[in-house]
Amino acid sequence: MPKQATLPPLIPAERAAAGDGTPYSEAYGDVYHATHGALEQARHVFLAGNELPARWHDAERFVICEAGFGLGLNFLVTWQAWRESKASGRLHFVSAEKHPFRRDDLAELLAPYLELEMLASELLRQWPTLTPGFHRLHFDGGKLALTLLFGDAQALLPQLVAKVDAVYLDGFAPAKNPELWSPALLAAITRKCHDKASLATWSVAGELRRGLEQLGWVLERRAGFSPKREMLVARCEHATLAPNDFRHVRAVPAAAGPKPQRRAIVVGAGLAGTAISERLANRGWQVDLFERHAAPAEEASGNPAGILLPHLAKDDALAARLSRACFLYALQRFADLRGLNWAACGVLQVARDAAHEALQRATVQQLQLPAEFVEFLERASATALIGREPAHGGWWFPGGGWVSPGSVCTSLLAAGGELIRSHFGTEVKLLRRSADNWQAFDGYGRLLASAPHVILANAHAANHLLAQVLPLTPIRGQVSYLPAPIAENMQKYLRHVVCRAGYVTPPAAGTVCVGASFDRGDMDLRIRTADHAGNLQRLDDLLPGAANGINPTQLQGRVGLRTAAPDRLPLIGTLPDTHAQVISATTLDTLPRLSGLHALLGLSARGIVWAPLAAELLASRLEGDPLPIERDLVAAVDPARFHLRALRQGKTGL
Repeated sequence: MPKQATLPPLIPAERAAAGDGTPYSEAYGDVYHATHGALEQARHVFLAGNELPARWHDAERFVICEAGFGLGLNFLVTWQAWRESKASGRLHFVSAEKHPFRRDDLAELLAPYLELEMLASELLRQWPTLTPGFHRLHFDGGKLALTLLFGDAQALLPQLVAKVDAVYLDGFAPAKNPELWSPALLAAITRKCHDKASLATWSVAGELRRGLEQLGWVLERRAGFSPKREMLVARCEHATLAPNDFRHVRAVPAAAGPKPQRRAIVVGAGLAGTAISERLANRGWQVDLFERHAAPAEEASGNPAGILLPHLAKDDALAARLSRACFLYALQRFADLRGLNWAACGVLQVARDAAHEALQRATVQQLQLPAEFVEFLERASATALIGREPAHGGWWFPGGGWVSPGSVCTSLLAAGGELIRSHFGTEVKLLRRSADNWQAFDGYGRLLASAPHVILANAHAANHLLAQVLPLTPIRGQVSYLPAPIAENMQKYLRHVVCRAGYVTPPAAGTVCVGASFDRGDMDLRIRTADHAGNLQRLDDLLPGAANGINPTQLQGRVGLRTAAPDRLPLIGTLPDTHAQVISATTLDTLPRLSGLHALLGLSARGIVWAPLAAELLASRLEGDPLPIERDLVAAVDPARFHLRALRQGKTGL
């Protein structure tokens, strides 16, 4: 796993104004935009300076990178121009902001700009919880994506994987905020840029000009926006730092290269398979989705309800950062899906014991995450919240809740529309590589479909289709359904999800689910009374006395098989070619890959949380879009990580 890169807690911007009312930062001693004509400044400096919208009009994909999101006026003006230009492609706007505004403050600051009211209201509706890291938002049916990098740009922009067409440099004045204009940051941005990329900024500071020239930018001074006499534009014509962001993604063409063949075969119609099918269809791909069962979500994704909450760690390790990003993205996607059966009713994660209670309390203090994301509740407060005394205090996630996985799968397929051709009751038994395509065959040797890309989203069954063996372990999980009289009694107090080693969903979910067993390597799908008894014990551990009088022999339930990798992180990306010869200095960037063969596997018991962002990540890689998470997180879920580790240990297999 890559070296941990901890992100410090966010410090939100505080709303203030200069003497003339212009939004002002007391931390930097500077205004956010020109005293008069903020929107005109954005259009003059950044749109006209980058020759937009003319340059994006016929582009299949256009990527803008901004340093300094501020109030978001540059983004909103760009979005407005994008709409008015009726461009046929897709726009990606990536922006870094060290001190983002809270939603209510941002709403107040944007209120005067009436011509942007509709766009601003949509931005505010999706405005992320202020947590460090990447946040991807979708607008206009997915035609426009905004990726916000909350935190220090010097740490986060080097973590961006993208091919940039235009740069907006819009930080506070270099004398006030030198870090945002530093040579290191300019070099990091330059590495993301295509040849012929453009750059615009209102600053003409000498140090900035010299730094850009040394990096290979060709500069031009133009008339500035009042009161600035001059502004700066530049072209990346002879960059001394070659872009290198996609070296290891062999299936992904550079944006300036040939168009990808937008056809894929997806194997498996659970959470992973339906999520990637919808994300590809949203980008115009034709998807053939194969599922051996007669309907989606018949295996691990078939429980009546699952829980939606993130994983926390005091050191904010990679797994915790990934979980947080996935959780927040899932909330956004679920809010926009039609027909979804879910509720963001909140989740209380009860501590295991007094020592764990102390760790939970210390974790919240250490991470300094906003209360709308997580807070620690003492036992008395937790009791007042849920109406029954839990075993201990615990973490309270107000945005968490329960979700019907089956409804997620159905809603995703509906959102994908006619571009997803679902083949239920059809099992792929063999994959074969032809000259230009992958071919899928059934058990009788009949060709089912062919496409340049195959995505394996069929959990542990993926190994039956591969010449290599991925380190995936099946994990048996049995959930128990509480009888109607017990569930009706719980309606008096159980309005939230409560979890620890086990969990219980509220009656509002339709079926009160208690679970779940966790048996590695066990593939027995029969219901076991002993596991019902174990689930009742988990319930009693959460809410003492709640399991009294329930007979485990009379319970109904369901068994599913999750699949997990050894490090408990998913496998997302192009599979390695384990038979290819490699040099001793091989890295994930240079490791040979099986072109067109991809994995979306190992989601374990967190498929509801992981699947939406995992699918967005893989679809972005296949399409050549900017990636929605940091580079070190991408490496952490790369399916080639185990093969690379084996090679470094002198082994020949995974």
